[in-house]
Amino acid sequence: MGKLKCAFITGGAQGIGKATAHRLLSEGWAVTVADIDNEAGNEVEEEMAALGPISFQPTDVADEGQVVRALAESVCRFGGIDLVVNNAFTTCWMKVTEMDFAQWNRVLAVNLTSIFLTTKYAEPYLRACHGSIISIASVHSVTGLHANAEAYASSKGGIVALTNALAVSLCPEIRVNCISPGLVDSYPWAKSRRRHINDYPAYRHNQHPAGRIGKPEDIAAAVAYLASPAASFITGEHLLVDGGMTKKVTVPWPIESGE
Repeated sequence: MGKLKCAFITGGAQGIGKATAHRLLSEGWAVTVADIDNEAGNEVEEEMAALGPISFQPTDVADEGQVVRALAESVCRFGGIDLVVNNAFTTCWMKVTEMDFAQWNRVLAVNLTSIFLTTKYAEPYLRACHGSIISIASVHSVTGLHANAEAYASSKGGIVALTNALAVSLCPEIRVNCISPGLVDSYPWAKSRRRHINDYPAYRHNQHPAGRIGKPEDIAAAVAYLASPAASFITGEHLLVDGGMTKKVTVPWPIESGE
């Protein structure tokens, strides 16, 4: 029996990252979840152990040393890294006149600089197996949905630009793509004490030509496809998985809890 393919997922303990871990485990991957939330990380490791090999590594993805350690632990346990899913993120919805420098830097460090770090230190392993990198951006990278999103939007736009550059720099051995989700209800994939069902009003669903708000499973399916042999001719791609929302929304929408 050959070595299992291993996926290293940042921010994999809740939401889109957790759904992605579940999808990849179900398809026969080994998964390392790197997350800053110990409670959620331990929980996801326990919940998904029956699906396949999974390891939780407590990690602040903005800390170089912690990223290096988590990647090394993943390689030690599973023998390599075939896929990096850069999903970890943070937000700071504040006016630029009120946001301080540390808050701005933290958003960029977690959302964007972390991808530099995972790429830098996972590159030898990805190159050896002709692996791939998939980063989770946002529709904020292409459109202004509401005010006071400057730090978040800048970091997510940076992911798209970084994806373009890396696809050229790391070719042909490593494919690099990114996905921009729209509005996704992540609460069903939250840790147990935050898990609940959101009753979104009809107008939220109607903002999407697809007729509904997104689910973490929608993004996980896109990750699984881009990581598969079926996508071997796809690199440098920015895939919008937003139910068509960016084609329809014409006025800003308010921030609500969990968005």
